[in-house]
Amino acid sequence: MKLLRILTLISVTAACQAQTPPRDDLILEMHQAFRQGNRPRLAQLLPAVRGHALEPWAAYWEMKVRLDTATAQEVQDFFSRYPGTYQEDRLRNDWLLLLGQRRDWTNFAAEYPKYRMNDDREVRCYALLVSHVRDGAAAPPGLADEVRRNWLGQREADDGCTLAASRLIADGQGPRRLTVNDAWRKARLALEANRPRAVAAAVEMAAPDAVPLLAELNASPARFLVSRVTVASKMRKEMITLALIKLAASDAENAASQLESKWGPQLSPEERNWAWGVIGKQAAQRLGNDALSHYAKVSRDADLTDDMLAWKARAALRLAQWPTVLQAVNAMSEEAAAEPTWVYWKSRALLAQGGDDRRAEAQRLLGSIASVRGFYEQLALEELGHKITVPAHPAALTPQEKEAALQNAGLARALQAIGLGIRAEGVREWNYSTNLIRPGGMTDRELLAAAQLACDREIWDRCINTSERTRGEFDFDQRFPMPFRESVVRRSREIALDPAYVYGLIRQESRFIMDARSHVGASGLMQVMPATARWTARRIGMANFSIEQLNDRDTNIAIGTGYLKLVLDDLDGSMPLAAAAYNAGPGRPRSWRNGPVMEAAAWAENVPFNETRDYVKKVLSNTTTYAAILTGQPQSLKARLGTVGPRDASRPEPNRELP
Repeated sequence: MKLLRILTLISVTAACQAQTPPRDDLILEMHQAFRQGNRPRLAQLLPAVRGHALEPWAAYWEMKVRLDTATAQEVQDFFSRYPGTYQEDRLRNDWLLLLGQRRDWTNFAAEYPKYRMNDDREVRCYALLVSHVRDGAAAPPGLADEVRRNWLGQREADDGCTLAASRLIADGQGPRRLTVNDAWRKARLALEANRPRAVAAAVEMAAPDAVPLLAELNASPARFLVSRVTVASKMRKEMITLALIKLAASDAENAASQLESKWGPQLSPEERNWAWGVIGKQAAQRLGNDALSHYAKVSRDADLTDDMLAWKARAALRLAQWPTVLQAVNAMSEEAAAEPTWVYWKSRALLAQGGDDRRAEAQRLLGSIASVRGFYEQLALEELGHKITVPAHPAALTPQEKEAALQNAGLARALQAIGLGIRAEGVREWNYSTNLIRPGGMTDRELLAAAQLACDREIWDRCINTSERTRGEFDFDQRFPMPFRESVVRRSREIALDPAYVYGLIRQESRFIMDARSHVGASGLMQVMPATARWTARRIGMANFSIEQLNDRDTNIAIGTGYLKLVLDDLDGSMPLAAAAYNAGPGRPRSWRNGPVMEAAAWAENVPFNETRDYVKKVLSNTTTYAAILTGQPQSLKARLGTVGPRDASRPEPNRELP
């Protein structure tokens, strides 16, 4: 009888253990093992998490770390076990890259049609190469253009696009091929972006004999140029062009002198124009008044890149040279010219020049972008005589729409991963589920339902980013949420700071993620750096402050708003200047403001740092929208921008202690 009770107890215990769901801590341990590349531990733990909601992630981690040794059948078994999931398609992406690196084109061609994300440039280049080799003359007519676009758009030299470009160049001339000129263009772009591996790969395609010269050119472009007396061949001219590009990055004046006095007559018009374009861009980024004089030496704007033309337009804006703004925008590619930035400034250039036809064209252009959606869209709206208001709320989500979002397995896994602290994985699965799982992504109504699901869970970054992707319906409650409203508004008003400005900045800094941490160490809602926090705490009289307190919501708000107020006061109350200072430090905007007095929109467009330029525009656009929400009244972005110019000499000296 006693034995029977023992056996029964063992049986019940085993049954209870079998019904116990896998623990979250095992998932977290597997995540850590994955980050460490610990194959044995992942294999050991995987059976214990079977049945967990995040099992697909655990299985992906285990397979990913050993994908280089896995059999094709093991990979296919993974696909079969997790069909339709992000993890299936993520592993397929990894597998396709591996097949491409192995030059296993048969298995690549079989697997590629099943790939749903289609957002990996290198995988796409491999696929284009397979089509080129397999189909020959029957390959799609746009194949070479797509390879060229992907290859030139690389940040670093990857195997897929480099291989595809190399093959299309090696296979000869023709409308469906790349040329040696494309390789030289790639070398120029890569050198300007300081990507030496990509430069070397491109030069090797264009002229293998020139590769040994790269070391000398990179070591000292000035000495390289002095050592060359004359040039004759295409290869030598291109190497001189590369040397001028390299020199312009550190000494644009010397590069200009060399080009004008010695090398200009020996280069082709296209090579000469490119070099002047690079020199003009460097001068424009330094906010030099000589930028337009360099650009004036370009005989054909079509030889310049969109980036060079953008900086030509910015330099012209800085000096209110409206005909040159128009000339630069008109020379841009169709894609670049269609960006709201350049649609807006083209319309302003047309209005500045006057004439009925120009005014009519400007009105048409402004109307094509005018909305409450973003910085230039709002400015266009104001140019047309309208203020920024809160749009009508879309129709309420139906119970069925909400339930569909709630039952979406990918969204559920993403939310659980984020809740567990595996934020990067959760964000990737969320984005896949809303945007990449099928062509075109979710419909507007599906996006609104998904965004609301995130809002309800207070996952504010997914709430905002998902709602921002709707194309026809705007839900400003989702796009511009106001968590911690009492704390933010109270603290802002205590120190005479506009709460809309604070919300506009927090939305851009952290998307309201409490534990957000930047790559440079800034923390919390307002992304405050430790040294800045200590200095500000002393200035605002916060006793016994410690860095650990930065993750406390109210402390972070107090420190962040305190610093923002000090910066704003130091910069004459200019919101654009203070936003730039918050992002890049106060010393830089003090320097950037020196020059002509100009409208702040033109000043913001001339900010030399891409990140800070984007940041200033988004913070001010956010601020205007939040003001409309908080006050219920129409708002003006232009009024908040004002003008920017040198500091008034009658004002007190700037606070040099500001960190």
